[in-house]
Amino acid sequence: MPKVSLTNVVKQCDTWLRTRQFDDYAGAANGLQVANRGGVTRIAAAVDASLATVRRAIAARADLLLVHHGLFWAPAHPWTGKKYELIQLLIENNLAVYSAHLPLDAHPRLGNNARLCAALGLRHLRPFFESHGQPIGFKSQTRMARAELALRLAHATGAKPRIIPGGPELCRRIGVVTGGAGGDLALAAAAGVDTFITGEGPHWTYALAEELGLNVFYGGHYATETFGVKALAAAVAKKFRIPWIFLDHPTGL
Repeated sequence: MPKVSLTNVVKQCDTWLRTRQFDDYAGAANGLQVANRGGVTRIAAAVDASLATVRRAIAARADLLLVHHGLFWAPAHPWTGKKYELIQLLIENNLAVYSAHLPLDAHPRLGNNARLCAALGLRHLRPFFESHGQPIGFKSQTRMARAELALRLAHATGAKPRIIPGGPELCRRIGVVTGGAGGDLALAAAAGVDTFITGEGPHWTYALAEELGLNVFYGGHYATETFGVKALAAAVAKKFRIPWIFLDHPTGL
């Protein structure tokens, strides 16, 4: 089986995603989070780095796990109990972990938002929804019935979306930000969209969406964020001619 340099793979991912140019949530360490012994023969991709996905990556004989939600979001110590088990599995099985959070959301070709927009048939995309100093989503002008958009979103994600029908039945200005952007409906509405697609949001957003005249589609945090890691893994696999696999470990959230 061909082996490529982990350093070269990481350098290519960092270049594509511009990881050094992105601010992110405190603790979100974009880039290589855990090294291996220096080579890559098989890639596994997953939305989340967790004990469950690490075990599945090992079972798939991967030596690089590409994820959207990495291992580090807050001080991650001490390494005891399940945390020790996790790092022990990574080291003993020569499994590296590469994570890309906001850089993968925002990428115009490989990103979660771009790929979901493509799956929904949205075109002529424009940057939308600023986070940490840069736009991470996209918006599109179109004419699509709210019911049709719901069907397309369900088909794209494999999950029935939750809908707040606060806006018009005919959607003309659609904004897409995957993941957990539901708490920022006012920001979406201020950008001029009448329909906002994201992953999840809190209970109080129902009343706010009605007040703002905004359709809101909650497609699931996990379900809306499978697109980016698949696209990134496929691009890396194609460039370096190594196999890859997607580890589907849905949360239902």
